[in-house]
Amino acid sequence: MNNSLFQRIDWVTLLIYLSLVIFGMFNIYSTSYEEGHTGFLDLNIPIGKQVLFFGGCLLLAIPILASKATFFEQFSYLIYFVSLLTLLGLFLFGKTISGATSWYVLGGISIQPSEFAKITTALVLGALLTSIQANLKNWGFTLKSILLILLPVVLIILQPDPGSVVVFAGFAFVLFREGLTMKLLYFSVGLLVLFLFTLLFDPYRISIAILLLAILVFFLLNKSNFKIRIVSFLFPLLVAIGFTFSVDFIFNSIFEQRHRDRFNIILGIESDTQGVGYNTNQSKIAIGSGGLTGKGFLKGTQTKGKFVPEQHTDYIFSTIGEEWGFLGSAFVILMMGFLIYRIIASAEKQHHQFRRIFSYSFASLLFMHFFVNIGMTLGLVPTVGIPLPFISYGGSNLVAFSIFMFIHLNFDANRLSD
Repeated sequence: MNNSLFQRIDWVTLLIYLSLVIFGMFNIYSTSYEEGHTGFLDLNIPIGKQVLFFGGCLLLAIPILASKATFFEQFSYLIYFVSLLTLLGLFLFGKTISGATSWYVLGGISIQPSEFAKITTALVLGALLTSIQANLKNWGFTLKSILLILLPVVLIILQPDPGSVVVFAGFAFVLFREGLTMKLLYFSVGLLVLFLFTLLFDPYRISIAILLLAILVFFLLNKSNFKIRIVSFLFPLLVAIGFTFSVDFIFNSIFEQRHRDRFNIILGIESDTQGVGYNTNQSKIAIGSGGLTGKGFLKGTQTKGKFVPEQHTDYIFSTIGEEWGFLGSAFVILMMGFLIYRIIASAEKQHHQFRRIFSYSFASLLFMHFFVNIGMTLGLVPTVGIPLPFISYGGSNLVAFSIFMFIHLNFDANRLSD
């Protein structure tokens, strides 16, 4: 790297990234600590592998930061196509772990292509939205944009890996930022609310409630001299009512039993602290026991006793809550929030639309991971197997989000260049 690039790099964002990764490694070490461990470089335990992955990330930083910013836009479609091929290849050469065929295993190292598909989708979406025909007010173009997002999503659903699919919903933020009508957002949120309410109540009651509410809104708006065409009003009404009667099929035929159980527990339909709800219950106990300042590094009883399954991956935040307390938990939340803010602020300063869209995609996916993971550990959202970026154990996730970070830093450092 030349000195000018060195000086243009956003060192604050880079230091936040390094702080989160290093803090995460301390907590990964704690989750697998036992007497007799040789230390952070023991490749037989998760922390040793995580240190190795992090070293690889630092090596990747050099060529990515030194690359021309235009390279990523020029080859975005090719990279995206290769990514789709790696997802397809899983059905022939992938290894099934925990019921999902989501990994390639090469020399003892597991690689999860869906993590890298997030990067390639961000690149190709940016390329499409900066093309000459780009216009998200045009439904045909909007469908093209959604199709590029759905192609990897469908392949990931078939693995099946619903957790990664949830994260891809973050691209919606990017589309709305780039001009997609907000009516679609309101409609999507409305369908989500209907989905949850229909799980709690009979679809006939929900439909009657929708119909009565629609009639009330229709007459109130028209009395305010806001004339609504009946046809345009009836279409979303019929879609909403039809959707309520499809919820049962979606829930029972598309979702797996473990996902149905988790939804039922979150919604209070079922109570199971020893079965499906065990992880979440133990996580909440660990976090609550940490108090203000925590029990101290390597002193968490829930962590040392291995009471929280998958604690070094999906439930790493429970270790933070127990051993570092409210202050440590607040540190992670504030640092992650500040990081997302800096990425968005940097994106707004971009002179190049492609680079702005990529950075917005990075911030959106980072937020989805962060929000869902913290929600899982606190029992606020169903467990869907999403790691906490930069902190949870996992080579593919760490490498993928590090690549995201380095490309973003490259774009930010070169935002005044062609």
